[in-house]
Amino acid sequence: MQVCYKCRKELGRDGAVGRRDICPFCGIDLHVCLSCRFYDPGSYNDCREPQAERVVEKDRSNFCDYFEFGVSGDTVKEKGVDPKGKLEDLFKN
Repeated sequence: MQVCYKCRKELGRDGAVGRRDICPFCGIDLHVCLSCRFYDPGSYNDCREPQAERVVEKDRSNFCDYFEFGVSGDTVKEKGVDPKGKLEDLFKN
């Protein structure tokens, strides 16, 4: 199941995403780093695929050959959320 990283709506499709594909709900590009299963903020170039070329604009359509759509919005990271802070909050007395 593919989910738009921006509006978080299910796209109702599976399979490959082309470079020019857009979300039918919000019109945002789909072939972007923020939708890729390899996207990982904090990793080198924010990507777990070591052979991928650097992409500066993570929210813009790109030509990355390693792009694979993330499953169920796995790749969508909450902006401004500190994972360590969330853990500390979880274990506070």
